[in-house]
Amino acid sequence: MKISNIEFPSRPLFLAPMEDVTDADFRLLCRHFGADMVYSEFVSSEALNRNIPRTLQKINVLEEERPVAIQIYGTDPEVMAESAQKVEMIHPDIIDINFGCPVKKVAGKGAGAGMLKDIPRMLKITQFVVKAVNVPVTVKTRLGWDDSSKIIVELAEMLQDCGIQALTIHGRTRQQMYKGEADWTLIGEVKNNPRIKIPIIGNGDITRPEQAKDFFNRYGVDAIMIGRAAIGQPWIFSEMKHVLDDDFEYSPLSFEDKKAILKNYILSAVRRLDIDEQTPIENVYDIHLKGIVHSRRHLAATSIFKNIPNFKSTRIAMLRADTLRELFDIIDSVHETFCN
Repeated sequence: MKISNIEFPSRPLFLAPMEDVTDADFRLLCRHFGADMVYSEFVSSEALNRNIPRTLQKINVLEEERPVAIQIYGTDPEVMAESAQKVEMIHPDIIDINFGCPVKKVAGKGAGAGMLKDIPRMLKITQFVVKAVNVPVTVKTRLGWDDSSKIIVELAEMLQDCGIQALTIHGRTRQQMYKGEADWTLIGEVKNNPRIKIPIIGNGDITRPEQAKDFFNRYGVDAIMIGRAAIGQPWIFSEMKHVLDDDFEYSPLSFEDKKAILKNYILSAVRRLDIDEQTPIENVYDIHLKGIVHSRRHLAATSIFKNIPNFKSTRIAMLRADTLRELFDIIDSVHETFCN
């Protein structure tokens, strides 16, 4: 499968763009475990153009994580084109346009999935961005605004005509947010439309390796994008790859392996957000750290603690811990509880 001149293996798996989740450290982890392409957190075009430091930090790209896409959102075609040119200077492999985020602070202002209520503006933004840059431009969107306006089959053709190089479809409407089940039938209909020549990437509710294989076979999509199922478990890409490749000799990671991966991610977040390269990590074991707060979403979502009996109080303590020593002591103790 190819997006423009970027070549991928058969049945590739992509890491979805997620706010406060897909930072560079997590993207690197997912690449290590087999993600074929990773996406940045989505960034505001207006914030980019105003050079907001936190927004600029989100678009830092490391060579080891390529191929990588940077995703932008906004409502003004000219502002979006200008921000795309700014992003292009970072040399991403792809610039992705967010027409799918359903949250109120984005869609409520007409951006993200809010664009599904203003298709002419959506198409104008897409045209402006495609013309403004030389890197491949892709789009991520949803089936439609609500159940009465599932327009994705027609919309896919219009977006293709704007010059995008691939289309990711989340199998829900904006009205659904993340509730109910993702409907992949329309994703399959877009893929099987003979007028569609660009790759179609399916997204929504792929949480198990067997699902990924089934959905590739059933709907014929060119790639699958993994979102919430990757939070707190970057190894899901490795597990899916082995099922897709019929690797019957695959040895899954142990419970201790997975704990170590999460702890190393927390340490990488601390190094990025709290200390400089010269500071030994041991020096900050007993102080409040932003990296710990940033990592809590992964600790809250990870599947490795879900089957442990009477874990609620331990989970609460883990999410309240604000020093490395306290947090790691709790995580290390879980093994003893688990084994008893």
